[in-house]
Amino acid sequence: MSAISNSNARKIVVMHGDQTGEELLGEALRVLAPEVIGLDLDFLHFDLSLEKRRVTQNEIVKEAAAAMCETGMGLKAATITPPDKDDVGSPNAILREAMDGKVILRIGRRIPRMRPVGGVHAPIAIVRMAVDDAYGAKEWREKTPDGDEIAYRTSKISRDTCRSVADFAFQLAERTGARVFGGPKYTVSPVYEGMFKEELDAAAGRHPGVAYEPMLIDATLALLMKSGGEALVIPTLNRDGDLLSDMILQMFGSIAGSESLVLAFDETTHVNVVMAEAPHGTAPALEGKNVANPMAMILAGAALLSYVETPQADGASRAIYESSFEAVYDGQATTDLGGSLSTTAFTDEVIERVKSKLEVWSGLRG
Repeated sequence: MSAISNSNARKIVVMHGDQTGEELLGEALRVLAPEVIGLDLDFLHFDLSLEKRRVTQNEIVKEAAAAMCETGMGLKAATITPPDKDDVGSPNAILREAMDGKVILRIGRRIPRMRPVGGVHAPIAIVRMAVDDAYGAKEWREKTPDGDEIAYRTSKISRDTCRSVADFAFQLAERTGARVFGGPKYTVSPVYEGMFKEELDAAAGRHPGVAYEPMLIDATLALLMKSGGEALVIPTLNRDGDLLSDMILQMFGSIAGSESLVLAFDETTHVNVVMAEAPHGTAPALEGKNVANPMAMILAGAALLSYVETPQADGASRAIYESSFEAVYDGQATTDLGGSLSTTAFTDEVIERVKSKLEVWSGLRG
């Protein structure tokens, strides 16, 4: 795990993982090589494998988080979360807390040759709270005098997080020409979920040019199955977004067509830290077989480049996105998307297409 040494290069924290997650990270890094995209990136490597987390008692995760907060950019492989509550747990919670991540962004996209569900066509973005709500809530049980047992949970959300999610949702819709659609179940929970609705309404007032159709979460789910094909941005609570994002990606045919981003913001709601990863797990059954689909991890690298905010990085990001989807369109895909390519062969295909695009674009600019 050697880093590219260049003091002028953009530093990116690379967080290595477990099983197939680690293998697919390696494929994404092949695409991000300087000889492919023409950018010098300084990769700072951290081993977040389960073994290393256990040995260091999660200190390695904290070190990676600190480095990511300093550089503003991280690329993470899928990692194992052990089932024992007394074990090291998931590194994701530590990373999100350290970076003060407020939003998880996943975008369902039409995948060539894959039949979508419900007529979906244009992208559907899920802008989900990255913290609070049902996750990390205090839970307990109490016996009743009649012998029954009652389980309790104390959840919380903050207005600051609600505002961050709402603002980012409308900014994203404004950039992409999408409609902000859906929302929380504020009629049943006017105090808790109602606070989120208040911030969505306020953000709508700050972005009058964005189409806004507030909808209760149950109606949102129902109407998604009757989507007319327009681009949507759906802001959600943490638990709702966790469920909805998995469903949305599968409606497009596979979770392979999207990356997952965790975003942190400064006081002006500008993204100041971004962590990119694939939305899937470590797939232990596929480890070492060279058959897993690296597309989501490759797209995670492309998404990260879009936050470097230079024309060259933007061009490389677009080239990776286009090359990945065009390869699938041409039937050059892994078996889960109807092709016959291995993991490494699909990456090779993407690399050649990226090189070709960037060379052609360079000539046109000249």
